[in-house]
Amino acid sequence: MGFEVEIKFRVADLLALEDRLRSLGVAPGPEVRCVDLYFAHPGRDFALSDEALRLRCEGDENRITYKGPKQGGPTKTREEIEIDYSSGSSSREQMERLLGNLGFVPVEAVAKTRRTVEIQQDGHTLTVVLDDADELGTFAEVETLADTQGELPEAQRRVIELAGALGLTEVEPRSYLRLKLERRNLERSP
Repeated sequence: MGFEVEIKFRVADLLALEDRLRSLGVAPGPEVRCVDLYFAHPGRDFALSDEALRLRCEGDENRITYKGPKQGGPTKTREEIEIDYSSGSSSREQMERLLGNLGFVPVEAVAKTRRTVEIQQDGHTLTVVLDDADELGTFAEVETLADTQGELPEAQRRVIELAGALGLTEVEPRSYLRLKLERRNLERSP
């Protein structure tokens, strides 16, 4: 079992953030198109249980991810189980069909252009993700992984410190899925 520890920020100027990353001696990698398709469970409400199931297509690579309920603390921390499966659109379509046959229903797709940089810090890897999310805006996520609950306080401290060093201040606590659903509901309102 592993835990994802992250904070997402709204960012008005991704180029300025890239400059701050370069000042730390790192630079984001190439742009990758990323599409996340979220599913509703046939027997429980993920909105109430605070869970998520998604298929991610990142470039040509595919993975399925389960995110457990958020835990308390200064960061968004939750169990994450992520499994890669065969690359390509055919494999992705087969996985969508498999989930559909099991009763899972697609809820929403979130598309973004993403650049990622990994930062090594005292034997730990922190990741900064720069996202230009379709219809939602520009964001940065600062994240790391913790293998056990005992490692969470240190992982949270590292994420918070790196975010501060990068000058990130406008925390966005909502997921991209939540933002997209809220936007869709606003568009439907009279």
